[in-house]
Amino acid sequence: MQPIVLRKLRREFGGVVAVNDVDLQIPAGSMFFMLGPSGCGKTTILRMIAGFQEPSGGQVLFGDRDVTRLPAEKRDAGMVFQSYALWPHMTVFDNVAFGLQVRKVPAAEQRTRVMQALEMVRMQSYADRRPNQLSGGQQQRVALARAIVFRPEVLLLDEPLSNLDAKLRLEMRAEIRRICSEIKLTAVYVTHDQKEALSMADGLVVLRDGRVEQQGAPREVYRRPCNRFVAEFMGETNFIAGTVTTSDAQGCIVETAAGALPSATTGLTVGAKVSLSVRPESLRLVPSDGLLQGRCTDSVYLGETAQHHVDTPAGRMKVFELDPRATARTGQSLHLQADRDAIVALTN
Repeated sequence: MQPIVLRKLRREFGGVVAVNDVDLQIPAGSMFFMLGPSGCGKTTILRMIAGFQEPSGGQVLFGDRDVTRLPAEKRDAGMVFQSYALWPHMTVFDNVAFGLQVRKVPAAEQRTRVMQALEMVRMQSYADRRPNQLSGGQQQRVALARAIVFRPEVLLLDEPLSNLDAKLRLEMRAEIRRICSEIKLTAVYVTHDQKEALSMADGLVVLRDGRVEQQGAPREVYRRPCNRFVAEFMGETNFIAGTVTTSDAQGCIVETAAGALPSATTGLTVGAKVSLSVRPESLRLVPSDGLLQGRCTDSVYLGETAQHHVDTPAGRMKVFELDPRATARTGQSLHLQADRDAIVALTN
C-alpha cells in the first residue's frame, strides 16, 4: 500500500487552466473519492495520477517515489475505465492476462493469477467467453480483474459504474469496496454520484473549476459543508438568508424572515450575512411550536418517505417525512423543527 500525494498539481490546455495548484494527501489503503460537476478537473487529475497526461506543473508521489514524469506502465497503478475498454476479439481470460503478458510474466504464473483475479470478481466461470457475450455488469467485473491482476499498489477508477442500471450499481459498489479491502490497496475513484461516494468512501474531495473546495470524511463534508456550492452539490438542501445577531463558542443566532434561528456554526462575526443550510431529512414535523411554520403546497408519497414542499416566511422548504402515516398533507398548516447542529451557517 502506498499513500498518494499531489503537490501544486496543475494542468493547462491551450491557456485554459483545467487543474489549478491542487494539493491532496490520500492515505495508504484508503478508498478516496473525487467529486464535482462536469469540467471540474477530476478526470484530468486521475489521468495525471495514472500517467496518461503530463502535468503542466507540480508533483505526483506514490509514497516517497516521485512518479510525475514516469510513463504509465512504470507506475504500478491499475486503471478501470468508464467504457470498460475490453478487447472484443479476446476472451475474458486473454483480456485479463494482457497486462501480465506485457510484463513478461511466465505462462504458468499468468494462468494462476488470472484465475485468482477472476475468482475475486466472481467471473471465473466466464473465462472463455468474449466481452459481447457478457452483460454490462459482467464486463465491468472483467475490467476490474484486469486492473488488479498484476497486483498494483494503486487502483484508479474513472466513473466505473455510470453505464450500469441502478440495481447493478448498488451491487457493484459493494463488490468494489470488498475487493479493495481484500487486496489492501490505495484506490482513487472519480464520480459525480454523491450517493456512491457517501456509501463507499473513506475520504473525499469536492472540486470546482480545477480547485479543491473541501476535503474530508464523507459524513463531515455532507453535514458540515464549507460553502453553498458544497452544500448543494452533496445533496438536497434548503437555504435560508439571514444576519448573525449573536455568536459564541456554542454557535450563533441568525435573524431571518421567519424569526431568529439557532445554528451550531461557530466563529462567525455579528452582523455577517449568511445562508442557513438545512437538509430536508433534518426537518421534522411537530404538532406545534416549531422553528418554522408554513402551508404544505405539494406532497409526494414514496413509500418509505413522503416529500413535502412547505411555504414559510423564510421561503419554500423541502421536507422528507420518514414512514409517513398521513394520506395527504397538501393544504395543511405544518410546524417544522430541526436540531441546532443540523442548521449550518454559510458565509459564501
